[in-house]
Amino acid sequence: MDYKSPTAQFSFDVNSNTTFKKDDCNYINTLSIKELNTLENTSLLDIFLSRSNVVEPHYHQNAAELIYCISGAAVVSLINPFTNELLHFPVTPGQVANVPQGWWHYEVATSDCTHLLAIFNAPVPEVILGSDLLTLTPANVLAHTYCLNEAKVKDTLAPVKPGTFIGPPADCCEPGTTEEANAAHANNMAPYTYPLVPQSLQPFGYQPAPMHGYYGQPYVQQYHDQPYVQPYPGLQTAVDPAGNV
Repeated sequence: MDYKSPTAQFSFDVNSNTTFKKDDCNYINTLSIKELNTLENTSLLDIFLSRSNVVEPHYHQNAAELIYCISGAAVVSLINPFTNELLHFPVTPGQVANVPQGWWHYEVATSDCTHLLAIFNAPVPEVILGSDLLTLTPANVLAHTYCLNEAKVKDTLAPVKPGTFIGPPADCCEPGTTEEANAAHANNMAPYTYPLVPQSLQPFGYQPAPMHGYYGQPYVQQYHDQPYVQPYPGLQTAVDPAGNV
């Protein structure tokens, strides 16, 4: 980068680059080297969530992610591929959770007006979404591989839309029924919640998240690895496995 060039950019209004919006309370703003050409190896997502909304299960194939809580509260959940453990880390303002590169993870807001800053060690964050994997993997392959009923697989996954990003979808037709059904399996979702700091060091007023109570609308989703790359909306052209744009 030629920092003497008149085209060198040193500031940008991230509010002006909303790359995904579910509604006025749930959206993602993005800053990458495409918006600010002096960034080099840094990028970020400015994430706004209301209670029970989920940044869907996904992983970043090109970067680690440091999630900083600005306001509200959330639980960052990830699978440690070295121990095969599903771990949950509640974050409140001033606290962070780190997701190493390529690790499967998701974030659930546990209060309204939650504001998270996700910082990446890459000039443009890339992502592989659970919704894309589920919609791109043929139902007959899932059924055959896991000895499932193909018709039931198709029926179950039919409502899933690629590029969900923030769930549940705004047009989710039976949230009460879904919540009740998922709540019956809550114990399978949060085997252990790891506090970020020792109890003696927690700031005044901090209340650790309950073991299973922070999912206002529990969210369970399987994942299957596919050679598919989906950048955040507005960052790059998506390419499917066949190479079609």
